[in-house]
Amino acid sequence: MTYPQAPWTLQGYSIQSLQPIDVEQVRSLIPAELEIISVFPGKTLGGVYVASYSTGSTLLYNELIVVGALTRYENQVGSWVSHIYVDNPDSVAGGREIWGLPKQLAQFTWEQGTQKRVSVYQENQLLCRFEYSWQIPAWRQPLKAISFSTLDADLLSFEAEASANFSLVGADLQVPSGSPFHHLCLDQPRLVFYADQLRLSISSPQHLITRVKF
Repeated sequence: MTYPQAPWTLQGYSIQSLQPIDVEQVRSLIPAELEIISVFPGKTLGGVYVASYSTGSTLLYNELIVVGALTRYENQVGSWVSHIYVDNPDSVAGGREIWGLPKQLAQFTWEQGTQKRVSVYQENQLLCRFEYSWQIPAWRQPLKAISFSTLDADLLSFEAEASANFSLVGADLQVPSGSPFHHLCLDQPRLVFYADQLRLSISSPQHLITRVKF
């Protein structure tokens, strides 16, 4: 399997939910070295991100990311990706071997009619589905965020820099009972954003510590 080395530059569009997640539901998915940050009593912050990366990207593919928690290691605050799916085998290999992300293959269907919809399947199992309609006009916004991951015995961190035209949208998120992340109770998002003209850069990872214990 061949894949480009980091950094990766990705361009396209995405839809992203932002919502509280029960700390006890996600605790078993987080390495012991990471502190789970509570934003409300017993709740951390996470969400679901679905994107399509097209012309101008390092690789062309669709992606589903589940952010299970907001975490901290020493003075760094970052997200923890509990589940991640793509539809390009090179992206699976690169994600696993460069960043230690647990990428799996899945199938994506985008529908752009009156009722916009994106569905993500793995074989015959629906993982999640976003349906979205109205939106508040977009604004251009740069963002920068850190994520943590593990590769072999190492805890890693890496940075994502993004800019996009963001819109607040009305959306329904379905995560059926057979989905691997159904237990995180993500089907009632507080906020959902659509990002158009998205440009995203994912940096090379930095090694923080070894001998990660779960």
